[in-house]
Amino acid sequence: MKTEILVVDNEKRMCTLIKQSLELESFTVQTAHSGADAIALLNSKNFDIVVTDLKMTPIDGLALLKHIKENSPSTEVVIITAFATQDTALDAMKSGAYDYLIKPFKMDELLLRIDRIIKQKELLKENEALKKQHERPTHLSGIVGKSKKMREVFDLIKRVGSQDASVLIRGESGTGKELVANAIHEQSARKSKNLIAINCAALPENLLESELFGYEKGAFTGAVSSKKGLFELADGGTLFLDEIGDLSLSLQAKLLRVLQKKEVVHLGGRETIKVDVRLITATHQNLEKMIDEQLFRNDLYYRINLFPINLPPLRERKEDIPELIEFFMAAYPDKILAPIAKLSLMEYDYPGNIRELENIISRAAIISEKIIENVDLPTTKLTQSENDVNILDVLPEEGIILDDLIKNLIIQALQRAGGKKNKAADLLGITRRRLYSMMETHNIQLKD
Repeated sequence: MKTEILVVDNEKRMCTLIKQSLELESFTVQTAHSGADAIALLNSKNFDIVVTDLKMTPIDGLALLKHIKENSPSTEVVIITAFATQDTALDAMKSGAYDYLIKPFKMDELLLRIDRIIKQKELLKENEALKKQHERPTHLSGIVGKSKKMREVFDLIKRVGSQDASVLIRGESGTGKELVANAIHEQSARKSKNLIAINCAALPENLLESELFGYEKGAFTGAVSSKKGLFELADGGTLFLDEIGDLSLSLQAKLLRVLQKKEVVHLGGRETIKVDVRLITATHQNLEKMIDEQLFRNDLYYRINLFPINLPPLRERKEDIPELIEFFMAAYPDKILAPIAKLSLMEYDYPGNIRELENIISRAAIISEKIIENVDLPTTKLTQSENDVNILDVLPEEGIILDDLIKNLIIQALQRAGGKKNKAADLLGITRRRLYSMMETHNIQLKD
């Protein structure tokens, strides 16, 4: 099905130029030379995309944009203007414009934005189809995700929430293990009681022991009064031990005793104190390997691993990134994320997972003015993974064959993009039209 585009501009010559260029790309294009003519056309048929000038009379581009968004929200609008400022761009994007271009512009720039709109519409269609197939929540106790892997995690949380089994949450740093622990507690019969959390890697062994089990007055230097431990504070509720793989073997033995006996003894004390606690633990470490290396107790492993939940890294559920971006951007209602910046965020692999995405958005919101652009993102991180090789930081003494290097990079980009020229062009930081030209120059042809 062909993409229907409406081009609106007081200048007939500009309309004709854009129309001819878009038709060369097999788009179906109609033109209007005023806001009123455009509204008449929009009332008679549906358009996928509207490209409109900003400065028109009596109905200008912003008024036309508002009419479109009120009557056809799915129609995307690209504003073109010779008089762009931060304020006009902000007004346009707040009113629902997809993007804006400053005259004079290269036609490749417009084509690139249209390609992105088409790609976005295709993704939205796929998402809608998935929603119909899987009518399941995309949020659960602060966890955001609609991917298949996250829906599976939601199901596991609901299944184990009503039970009282110990849960071991596994996943890389930054994947949201504490959020999952909170969600399990909220789904349980213990939700009216305390959820107490502690990171086992954050405290030295002696301090962690006193925090967990409590102590009596005079048990050690500085113990001027008795203090309840976290097991007592969590009595009737849930105790979450993050990074349990960092517990020393001696603390592992003491923890195992508490779980078996369901009682604690204060440091420096003799009285046993009964506790009723549900234990949830988490780790990013390979506990099985630690058991083989005698760094983790086998009996404790089986005690805490009654119900395992594995959290996927963000790079394995990239379809969740747009919703996560929206979730984090909600904290900055006065900022707008430019489409090209959003695309950069969607294509990055995030070794630091969700925490890294949140930090990137927070930093960009702080340093940007009103619109978050690519320049506000840590581009060295967003464009190159740790495993990427820096290409020719220094020119070798023997020299290079530049044409061969360029040809090789184009072929790599096409392979990584699965033959999709739009994505390959984005990977190379060039327009699709320039990619075509370079493929022709270097005699690169895609095999069917």
